[in-house]
Amino acid sequence: MTHLATHTPPAIACGEVRTCMLPAGNALDERAATRLLHLRADERVRISRRPNRLAVSPDILTGVDCALPASTGARVRAVGTVTTRALLIEGRVLQSTASFSLPASGTDRRQPWGYYLARPGSLIPIGRLAEKPVAQGLLGNPQPGLLDVGSIAESMLARISQHRILDHDAPLRAADTTLRWTVTTAAADEEPSALFTMADERLRTLELRLPGSTPLIAAAGLCEDLALHDWLLTTVADRLDGLRVSTTDSRSVLKVLRPLVDHLLHLWMPRARLDPALHSVWDQLEKTPGLSRQWNTLTQRVRDQLALHAIRLREEVPTSR
Repeated sequence: MTHLATHTPPAIACGEVRTCMLPAGNALDERAATRLLHLRADERVRISRRPNRLAVSPDILTGVDCALPASTGARVRAVGTVTTRALLIEGRVLQSTASFSLPASGTDRRQPWGYYLARPGSLIPIGRLAEKPVAQGLLGNPQPGLLDVGSIAESMLARISQHRILDHDAPLRAADTTLRWTVTTAAADEEPSALFTMADERLRTLELRLPGSTPLIAAAGLCEDLALHDWLLTTVADRLDGLRVSTTDSRSVLKVLRPLVDHLLHLWMPRARLDPALHSVWDQLEKTPGLSRQWNTLTQRVRDQLALHAIRLREEVPTSR
């Protein structure tokens, strides 16, 4: 098989989302966000204002020619392009997503680059693709000499972070998080499903089983939405961890809590732009791990502590006569 039919369906889709606090003291307005994400002169930054403000960069293609990871240790070479884009949510949270699809069949030898450029966002295997081992391998930690899609996403974050519009004076400390995800095709009688795993403090993995008709952009959108809300949960929980709420030093407590209210709490808006076909998948994530349930508990704790320590500060002010 020398050539790949253009209608060959993808067997696997894979990507990685990096999420971080924008390194700026203030949230960027729409004009500044457009300047920040204007990564290509021939394409515009897309802006959405409802139900929240979202700026999306043009897609950037990165050519790759390397071996794919596989849980069996087998080496399958793939050639093609990885699609990367950046998102800025409410001018405050920055995301970078690198993703690609792998078709169910490839070629028997390497083709000219024009062949791969005609299939943006696809990696074409040379030889036989072992679908399950490759899908498992793509969720593992990157290995030398093998495809590392996360480094492509990280490269875009680094590029954007160097923009002169940023003052690198973020209002609170927040660690970056990574969501590594794969999509495999569900059987005709199989319901869409999601397996979300917290691999470590900053890395999460998501295994999706979706109908073959699901567009890659819809799956990537689900993963970006999950990555954003997981980052919000992680950041707020980290800031509350170890906070001495019983302390009488109310000013030090408010110094921790106020930036959460000013910059993060209003960003919680799950499924804001999720493809309706994937609502059932998000419903599963609301059951396990229970994103909104945990968020509601954390935000109530923030508000209760704000109210308590605001009262304490008022009581400390001498009453004038």
